Amino acid sequence: MRTEGHDAAALVLRATLGPVLVAHGWNKIAGPGGLKGTTGWFEALGLRPAAVHARTAAGTELAAGVGIALGVAGPLPAAAAVGLMTVAARTDHRGKGFFVFKGGWEYTGVVGGAAVALAGLGNGRYSLDGLLRRQRAGVGQALLAAGLGTASAAALLAACYRPRPTADETQTDH
Repeated sequence: MRTEGHDAAALVLRATLGPVLVAHGWNKIAGPGGLKGTTGWFEALGLRPAAVHARTAAGTELAAGVGIALGVAGPLPAAAAVGLMTVAARTDHRGKGFFVFKGGWEYTGVVGGAAVALAGLGNGRYSLDGLLRRQRAGVGQALLAAGLGTASAAALLAACYRPRPTADETQTDH
């Protein structure tokens, strides 16, 4: 049973998660290093071609953030957020523990989990989907966001993730 509290909770979640994604996408374009810095960072992570991935990641974060904030096309923006966070967790945060201040996966886990929760809740009536009477919610929508996002990330990583071997991996036993 949907309640006004449910709709308010979805609004608060969207108003939190959407702008965070927009800020991160915008930072990739206009932050201190700009798109050139993001491209260099992605190159160092092993995402090839880095310039394409820098632009795609920035655009996807912006689009997903706006979609989530406005509450439109649910659960697709949530799936995009899950995909972004899965790639980030695998390429940049892997092996660094839990806490984000140590480079860990805490942030990516929270954002990905919140996106799946939002897909399950639905965007609520205080959203564009609500105004257009296109409400999608429930376990199926949450599973769709999680599955589509994870599968998209896996495909991208399989096709484009080519990290350079570490010193340990290049040493051979004699």
